[in-house]
Amino acid sequence: MNDTRHTLNELLVDLFNYILLIEEKNLRDQGVSLSMTEVHILEAIDKSESKMMSAIAKRLMVTQGTLTVSASKLVKKGYVERVKDERDKRIVRLQLTDRAVHVLEVHNDFHAKMIDKLLNELELDKEQELIQSLRNLMDFFKSHY
Repeated sequence: MNDTRHTLNELLVDLFNYILLIEEKNLRDQGVSLSMTEVHILEAIDKSESKMMSAIAKRLMVTQGTLTVSASKLVKKGYVERVKDERDKRIVRLQLTDRAVHVLEVHNDFHAKMIDKLLNELELDKEQELIQSLRNLMDFFKSHY
């Protein structure tokens, strides 16, 4: 059992590091000059329903101040726009530009290929076991961190 624990630990650490490294290389090869952090901010904006800074910061698990600095850089680079709410001018929402949409297409394509490779060789019952194991790991992270 100790060998299993050691092997799983090494695999998870290596997977995490390789995914970030290879994903960033893939973006560079596609002409994207953003960091993975910046791409993940674009992704959080895209997935946010309200597009408000507080919701996006919460999704990213960072402070609003940290997000404000990063969002300002993305605005300067032409990937994000700040849009004031029409009813309440105090509310500012983040909006992706067409450049950001292209970056997310490249990012999502990488993820789709990665998941396709993972699922390609799994039997249906093994897929469910994998999903449940990853959910359990995610629950652990959420409850402890």
